[in-house]
Amino acid sequence: MHGTIFLLLKRYVQLQYDHSTWMQLVTNAGLSTDNFSHREVYPDAHLFALVGQAAAMTGLSPEKLQEKFGEYLVPDLMYMYHKLVDPDWRTLEMLEHTEAVMHTRVRQEHTGNKPPVLDVVRVAPNEVLLTYVSPRRMGALAVGIVRGLATYFDEEDRIVLEPLTSENGERVQIRVRRL
Repeated sequence: MHGTIFLLLKRYVQLQYDHSTWMQLVTNAGLSTDNFSHREVYPDAHLFALVGQAAAMTGLSPEKLQEKFGEYLVPDLMYMYHKLVDPDWRTLEMLEHTEAVMHTRVRQEHTGNKPPVLDVVRVAPNEVLLTYVSPRRMGALAVGIVRGLATYFDEEDRIVLEPLTSENGERVQIRVRRL
């Protein structure tokens, strides 16, 4: 997993709770450091350990935590990739173009980067079918990112998400409609 995700997770925990909570989370996850670099790629197991410990500490499910973190990520992701985003895009268009534009760039920047594969099909003028494919099984993060995109584009009251499969599978299908 790319180090940027760990740095954003650290900031998320510190904003939602505090620095000591982050340090306790790292300790409980059995990690030897919390000094992640945005230039490095870290084992997925580190993120799973942190999310698992966060779930234990908060009483929330790992999937719910992933969703909340996904929502939180969007403004930073939009800032990082703003030069690649067409100003006319909104939630559905962002979903349609993420794989070809943003994920392609992420994979080119470092061969260790392995974002999920997103297959997005426009099934109607105001509806897409998003298929998330990743051995990480973090479809809940994708659901959170879609919600975060809807908020970012001020469409949260008009975007309806309907997970069609379990959010913790390697292949997750999500119907996204604009009302």
